[in-house]
Amino acid sequence: MKKLMAEFIGTMWLVLGGCGSAVLAAGIPNIGIGLVGVSLAFGLTVLTGAYALGHISGGHFNPAVSIGLWMGGRFEMKNLLPYIGAQLLGGALGAAILYLIVSSAADFSGVGTAPGAFATNFYDANVYGVNFGMVGALVTEIVMTFMFLIVILGATHKNASPGFGGMAIGLALTLIHLISIPVTNTSVNPARSTAVAIFAEANALGQLWLFWVAPIVGAILAGLVYKFMTSD
Repeated sequence: MKKLMAEFIGTMWLVLGGCGSAVLAAGIPNIGIGLVGVSLAFGLTVLTGAYALGHISGGHFNPAVSIGLWMGGRFEMKNLLPYIGAQLLGGALGAAILYLIVSSAADFSGVGTAPGAFATNFYDANVYGVNFGMVGALVTEIVMTFMFLIVILGATHKNASPGFGGMAIGLALTLIHLISIPVTNTSVNPARSTAVAIFAEANALGQLWLFWVAPIVGAILAGLVYKFMTSD
């Protein structure tokens, strides 16, 4: 139960911190944090969450991470579904808190129907000046999740430098967002995608399948590859 609570809190923090930065702080004229700031925010939530809660649960905060660690032989299958359940509930709480904050604005009239509204993920949408299609979104999410898991598996390996795993993982997620926000608004995390899609008025739920399938495929591939490279 303690591990599940840690995953619940960590995923809530990731959604509230990462998506919250995008919804509340990114678009403010002149002083907004922009896409670089949002990228840093996602990385910082994972970095801080990993150091605060990683010693309790491992600091997954992401169903794809749990699946990738399981495929890599670093996580027991019996814990997989409970972890994913805790992550989904925690993410939903983070999105609910963010929605309460947003809806308290005097001029609030809904989060909007445009793709990317309320930090949702998307494809086939011209949000940042380029319309990347479904194939581009699939490739991006698979490859980004693959590399995210490679970093996680490597940074937490028994032969890795101790104490720096959380930093490497947080910086990796920052880099992933810097690359892929214009393509999909960056998921690599089904819990993060599901959480905001629940509250969005956009067509996010109709596209949510991709942000489950692609991260899971990328995570499975990374688990298999890293297990092969470190067969000892």
